[in-house]
Amino acid sequence: MDRKGLYMGSFFDYFSVIYDPRQEGKIQHKLIDVLFIAVAATVCRCDEWEEIEEWAIAKEEWLRKYLELPNGIPSWYTIARVLDVISPKQFEKCFTAWMQEVTAMKEVTAMKEGTVVAIDGKTMRGTANKRAGKRAV
Repeated sequence: MDRKGLYMGSFFDYFSVIYDPRQEGKIQHKLIDVLFIAVAATVCRCDEWEEIEEWAIAKEEWLRKYLELPNGIPSWYTIARVLDVISPKQFEKCFTAWMQEVTAMKEVTAMKEGTVVAIDGKTMRGTANKRAGKRAV
């Protein structure tokens, strides 16, 4: 389903409200692009920053169906920095609401009744910043 489709479109609806604290003149990658890459790669069992970047490079053609990626795939360092500056609470709220919608959808044909997708409890390594008092995403 394309970006305007019910299943994928809802990700963008939920996550586009996350506040982007980055300095405007220094932004090369759209926040929604970085968030989508991070979530999709994590669901695909990537749990290290370098793995997320490698996954995104390998899946770039697929990602471009949904993302603009005006400056290509962000580096692992950019992904880590972006996830470090967003609010973990806001991300959690968006993710939870999105998952509630996804699991409630009857139109999703890729998931058969009774299929379980284990996402609960996932924490992205390296996203905590104890000095700044930020919890991990």
